[in-house]
Amino acid sequence: MTRLDQWRADGREVVVAGLGRSGIAAVRLLQSRGVPVYATDDGETESLRTAAAPLLDLAGVAVQVGGHDAERIGQAGALVLSPGIPPDAAVVRAARAAGLPVVAEAQVGLDALIGVPAIMVTGTNGKTTTTTMVGHLLTAASRPTATAGNIGTALSAVALASPPPSWLAVELSSFQLHDCPDVRPTVGVLTNLAPDHLDRYPSLAAYYADKARLFANATPASIWVSNLDDHESRALVAGVPGRHLAFSTRVPADAWYDAPRRMLMLAGRDLMPRDALPLLGEHNVANALAAALAVHATGVPHAILAEGLARVAPLAHRMEPVADIGGVLWINDSKATNVASTMVALRAMDRPFVLLLGGRHKGEPYAALAEALRSHAIAVLAFGEAAAEVDADLRAAIPVERVPDLAAAVARARALTPAGGAVLLSPACSSYDQFPNYEVRGATFRTLAAAP
Repeated sequence: MTRLDQWRADGREVVVAGLGRSGIAAVRLLQSRGVPVYATDDGETESLRTAAAPLLDLAGVAVQVGGHDAERIGQAGALVLSPGIPPDAAVVRAARAAGLPVVAEAQVGLDALIGVPAIMVTGTNGKTTTTTMVGHLLTAASRPTATAGNIGTALSAVALASPPPSWLAVELSSFQLHDCPDVRPTVGVLTNLAPDHLDRYPSLAAYYADKARLFANATPASIWVSNLDDHESRALVAGVPGRHLAFSTRVPADAWYDAPRRMLMLAGRDLMPRDALPLLGEHNVANALAAALAVHATGVPHAILAEGLARVAPLAHRMEPVADIGGVLWINDSKATNVASTMVALRAMDRPFVLLLGGRHKGEPYAALAEALRSHAIAVLAFGEAAAEVDADLRAAIPVERVPDLAAAVARARALTPAGGAVLLSPACSSYDQFPNYEVRGATFRTLAAAP
């Protein structure tokens, strides 16, 4: 009996907290399975009320925005949590005080998709690109695949579709994994580990512990793909039961990059020339190797993988070239919301560039970027709430100018960057000081860059 069957048989309401895309999908999935739902969100925006309004017409669904009913929560059978709600939120405290099980929306979706094989990807950086590549390669192998999870489409929404997909390519964030007790990937991928979300986690160890939940149900039959070049990843997977495969951009491995020959290698054979992979940066070589290795482990041959990778397009907001104006290349890396992601972007740059860095500070020092900036950077333009911290951490290494916002940063970058150079938005911060998410920040940069 699945968790959904148990909740239906129990008859008590299941609380769904957070009515964004994943929360609304969870409400619809539970309601379709005959589970009574109390849907709640403490936000009070007009857009939230508009999004939640259709739920009012669903039988067996009660909706509350602008707060939570703690007494009602105490009488419920379980709490389903959207990933944006922190573990110390009032609704979570109320549920745990009442002894309710707390599970992520992603877990509910996976429960409803039992039997569908899944390649699940987590890590600090590269997980969205890698997951997208996995879905693309599975589809290229004539396996109808849904790409879902943290990548944008909720797993609960996939579970509502008919017929179900043949395969899943799933991105799982640490926030989702925190409340996913039953993940059992067909192949699990760990891209890398680096400090992140220290504004939410009490320690780096706590953040890594949530990443480790991907391996919680490992068996000798499990298949794991991890990063041989990353010490923290190697430490996390050490001793995990199952078959271990590794990728590297430095040394021979199950999948690796032969730099002198500019050749991606897989299972001891040439996979494809580097020049055939249409993505910027060594980090995307690593992402391609991880995706190819994971899909190859399910039986897809070299030729299909090479052909699929050659057709991969740059993802929006991830080292995305958005304009080439007057010989200046404008690159949108708005998804780089931590220092490690920005470090990857800096290492990919091979021309003089101005870096746009800032937003809402997430607790990491920016000094780690200094050495990588020295090779090609002209200047750093520090914007948003984090401008003072950026300036203090980097001014000894590179010229830093403080500007109030992204628009001012773009205008100043246009004046500073010579022909043959580049402007790189790779903020190392969250967007929440000025924008609702990194997508809006990146779209705004794209518009500003193209403006005359």
